[in-house]
Amino acid sequence: MANRMSTEKRNTILRLMVEGNSIRSITRLMGTNIPSVIRQLTWAGDHCAALMNERFRHLTLTHVECDEIWTFVQKKQSRLTMEERETRGDIGDIYLWTALDQGNRLIPSFVVGKRSADNARRLMMDLRSRITIPRPHEADVTGEYRKVLQISSDGFAAYPEAVDLAFGPYVKFGTIIKDYRNANMPYTPSEMVGTQRRGIKGIHGSEERTICTSHVERNNLTIRTFMKRFTRLALGFSKKLENLESAVSLHMAYDNFCWRSGEMRVTPAMAAKVTKTLWSFDDLMMGTAA
Repeated sequence: MANRMSTEKRNTILRLMVEGNSIRSITRLMGTNIPSVIRQLTWAGDHCAALMNERFRHLTLTHVECDEIWTFVQKKQSRLTMEERETRGDIGDIYLWTALDQGNRLIPSFVVGKRSADNARRLMMDLRSRITIPRPHEADVTGEYRKVLQISSDGFAAYPEAVDLAFGPYVKFGTIIKDYRNANMPYTPSEMVGTQRRGIKGIHGSEERTICTSHVERNNLTIRTFMKRFTRLALGFSKKLENLESAVSLHMAYDNFCWRSGEMRVTPAMAAKVTKTLWSFDDLMMGTAA
């Protein structure tokens, strides 16, 4: 008969993971082995992804900031052979695309993959599925298209086409490019010396001052702190893309439903009215809280 891990031990392993511990450190702390930890991570990733997909529907979002954060799978891009560069999309440089709402800090949509136009479209189409778009003929009555939210991003060239594909005329969209001094000096903090804001769709004049990606960029620090796979200048990295996706799903669910950061007395999910109560980690793993 198989020796199944207890729920208490499983949740302790996963809790250690969302607190920034590596898989090897968890095996030492819990007296288990790497395959067992990976199995729990895979289960939790699938569970959390399904939970967020079910709960994040008909959301009310105001200003969504989008960004990409780098990591790598198996080996860095410079180590790939020419054949691997042409045929493998699951190793080398990988980016986590995040969409964070400025008002409630909820991350309703994220994508793990290459920094490509296809993944920009995937992110926007997923975000589109989380909110309610006005009926097609509403503009015939009101005489104008109602803007359902504002989106801000960096200057990556694929965003404008992806936003237009997903939202059409129902969104305000602008880009911000930040200029840094000493940006090419390794291990040295760069100094921001200016910004270039540009309204792409529905943003004009003084409204360009609202274009912002500071909150989602600050969230990148949280990601790098609490997911060992994203910590710079460290030994942690993913050997398989599937493991990275599971770790990201677990972190995002914990951040959305359980984490109260800064001055917020409620979780992002509570602020977005996805749930009425503060979830414990056990509630998240059960997925049955109100």
